[in-house]
Order: sequence, then C-alpha cells, then structure tokens
Amino acid sequence: MRVVVYGVGAIGGVVAAALDRAGVETIGIARGAMLTAMQDTGLRLRAPGIDELRDVPAVASPAEVDWRPDDVILLCMKSQDTQGALEDLRAAGVHDQPIFCAQNGVANERAALRMFPNVHGVTVMMPALYLVPGEVAVFTEPKLGIFDLGRYPGGTDDDDRRMAEALEAANIGAFTHENVMASKRGKLLLNLVNILKATLGNSTDPGPLKAAIRAEAEAVYRAAGLDWVEVDDSDPRRGEMMRPVDALPGVARVGGSTNQSLLRGATRLETDYLNGEIALLGRLHGVPTPVNAALCRVADHLTRSALKPGDLSLSQLEALLTP
Repeated sequence: MRVVVYGVGAIGGVVAAALDRAGVETIGIARGAMLTAMQDTGLRLRAPGIDELRDVPAVASPAEVDWRPDDVILLCMKSQDTQGALEDLRAAGVHDQPIFCAQNGVANERAALRMFPNVHGVTVMMPALYLVPGEVAVFTEPKLGIFDLGRYPGGTDDDDRRMAEALEAANIGAFTHENVMASKRGKLLLNLVNILKATLGNSTDPGPLKAAIRAEAEAVYRAAGLDWVEVDDSDPRRGEMMRPVDALPGVARVGGSTNQSLLRGATRLETDYLNGEIALLGRLHGVPTPVNAALCRVADHLTRSALKPGDLSLSQLEALLTP
C-alpha cells in the first residue's frame, strides 16, 4: 500500500512525515513554498521527543503521480479546495482507489462520492501547526493525534482497517467507526469556534457567543435528524493518547487551522464549510441560525481586509455580527 497525501499543510504534513518515519510508502501532493521546500530539503517533523527531517517525495499535482491500484488517497486540503482537487484526481485517472477525507466539516465526503465510488470519512483530532515551508509540528503526547475512520455514508471495510494499521504504525491513534459521520459532526461542533479564535485571538473570552453558536448547531442537527458523537475533552481517548503540550523547543502554538490560514495570508477560509454548514442545514430545515450565518460574513470580511488574529475586539466583532 502506498499513501498519497493530497494537501501537505499542517495535518497532511504531519501525517506524511509520520507515515514515512514508520516505513509506510508515502508521496505528497503539495503546492507553493511547501512543495519547493519538500523537494529541496525535505519535510521536518517536530513533536514531543521528535525533530526529524524526512525525505518524503512530493509532486505538484495528481497528473505527476504514477497511479497504482494499491494507492490510498488521503485528502488533507481545506474544504474550499476539495472540488478542484477531486476534478484533478479524476483527470489523472483515479477511479477505484479509496479516498479518505481527512478534513474538517462534513461536505467533502458527499462531493467525493459524486465522482468516486470508494469514499471514507476521517475525523481528525490533531493540533498540528504549519507556518514555515517544509516544517510541521504537533503538540500532543504520547500519540500524534487520534483519527476515526469509516466508509461513507456508513460502515467499515478492509480499506479502513488497512489505513488504520498504517496510522497506528505512525503513532497516530486510529479507530474504525461504523458511523464516522456522527464522529465528524461531533468534531464540527468544536470547529465552529475556529473563526471566533481567529478573529479575537486565543486569549479573548468570546462570552455568550460560543454557547449561541453551539446551540444553533445542536438545534439544526435535531431538526435534520442527524446524530453526533462527542469528541471533545469528554472523550477518554484524549486523556490517554493526546495529552497537550503547550510548546516545543523553538516552536510556539499559534492557534488552530483558521488562525494559521490568516497568519499565512490566506484569501479564503474554510468557515463556509464549518459555520456555513450549520447555516445551510438551518435554511433547509427552517431553523434560524443568525450567529453562524453572520460568522461566515465575518470570515469574508477578515480575508478581504487582510486582518490577522486578534486585530478585532469583541465589540468590533459583535458589530459585524449585527445585520
């Protein structure tokens, strides 16, 4: 089995380096400065007790991969880039190879299933960092993270078990899950605050906004008849496998994926596939979601204004939330 990691950012970078470190044949599809760094010097993995440079092969597009029947594809790009990635995979000749959506949100699997027959969901619990090209870090021990895996729309199969075995070898806790989308909906509840942290900075208390965001999400889940599994700190696996580490030598934590996107100067955020998913479900099922819908407008404002995490105060954010 060869694992093709499509989207070598924070999550994709950690997974690619960890798999390579475990002896699993791995190739990355990367872009920009990350691609250049990987091809020139390699991929540096930083974690508690680990500081290694891995020579992970990297290419710029699926067209450059010599596709094999035993390939497993791990999608790790942000959700707003998924459609283009799927189109490129199809154009490159991918068909039956299993596609694992190791991404936040719950829209990627449906998009993939429209074009490919063998789709799997992955709930990613991994506080990873990518700010410097060619270097990724993760801030937990003893495992690098926890992944739930399952076939979409439900069940598990041999591909899930093979992928789980490879991840376990790479020191990532991997669990097959008969209803992986319930797990992913639980993770979505956690990701709904990403835009708050990216707007206000990690040190600002968002007050009642956090509770309002979650209340809307739970209301639309119930209206849509969708179940979810809690994967927050109440999940005992986190205490056993993902004890947090605040910093690594020479590497400070700077917040979650949306923070990192803003710090890298991203012009698009994944908020439309996080809070926007709740707004969509609300509109489909007649449930008001004013806070989540407004946060999508805030995300658009942040990127258009080139603001960085912490540039807005809570009062400024509240003003933006007012229609």
